[in-house]
Amino acid sequence: MGDSCDSVSVDVESISLPGKEHIVKTSHGYVSVTVFGDLEKPALITYPDLALNYVYCFQGLFFCPEAFSLLIHNFCIYHLSPPGHELEAAVISPDEPVLSVDDLTDQIAEILDYFGLGAVMCMGVTAGAYILTMFAIKYPRRVMGLILVSPLCKAPSWTEWLCNKVMSNLLYICGTCGLVKELLLMRYFSKEVRGSADVPESDVVQACRRLLGERQSPNVLRFLEAINGRPDISEGLRRLQCRSLIFVGENSPFHFEALHMTSKIDRRFSALVEVQSCGSMITEEQPDAMIIPLEYFLMGYGFYRPSQYNVSPRSPLSPTSISP
Repeated sequence: MGDSCDSVSVDVESISLPGKEHIVKTSHGYVSVTVFGDLEKPALITYPDLALNYVYCFQGLFFCPEAFSLLIHNFCIYHLSPPGHELEAAVISPDEPVLSVDDLTDQIAEILDYFGLGAVMCMGVTAGAYILTMFAIKYPRRVMGLILVSPLCKAPSWTEWLCNKVMSNLLYICGTCGLVKELLLMRYFSKEVRGSADVPESDVVQACRRLLGERQSPNVLRFLEAINGRPDISEGLRRLQCRSLIFVGENSPFHFEALHMTSKIDRRFSALVEVQSCGSMITEEQPDAMIIPLEYFLMGYGFYRPSQYNVSPRSPLSPTSISP
């Protein structure tokens, strides 16, 4: 097993992750998919949380050398962005219907058909974890395993529903204003990394704040409305036919939801990892805490991490090109 990765500070705005972007037409609109790795390898699809894309939701995990070597050695990565959440996305026409979580789930099936993929490994964060879990319930033969980070499975609580409604109104009237950013950062990160009057916020929070300022607020509003109208899929969890690895941050606002989800899944095929002093987005805040559980989980499928890193020094994801 590898040691946990060292802490690194990366200027995300100066890095363009390698990979080829595909704009896939589905019956529910266009979706951006960025493909990275060997197309002959099994597929790992990722789905980010609200208002994020793969760069700002999974880069911390992929910048971790051990995690990078484990994932890229075994998989071809397909990063899916929610409609209108990709980098430099245009505003979705108001004439386009607002998609439901069912529609977003069906989009994934069409994307897999587009690339000729069969069963895939899935990795999602919070809202993205909900979409991928719903996909696994609806299309069980197309999912070999679920890696879920601070996932959702129930309908919104009154507290979440009210918070989302406040964000919806602000997005509609004011766009991605300061209060919307604060609410989203509270959703993603623990108080420790968000900082205080005496402690500055961390680099990853600063980078995320800048990203949120660049989001197209009508596109974020569409995804938010879909997630706020999600149904409870707790009973469907009992029918899951794949293994599941669930991570949840101790300080995540969705901590209880992850525990509830674990109680509904067959414990013979699932595992829960609680990460101390961490918010929802473990992939960014404490990605090193994911490495060993991921290794054990993937070993169950016959995957492994090579003893030596085999990555190109020209790759922005290579450990040799990350400035500490």
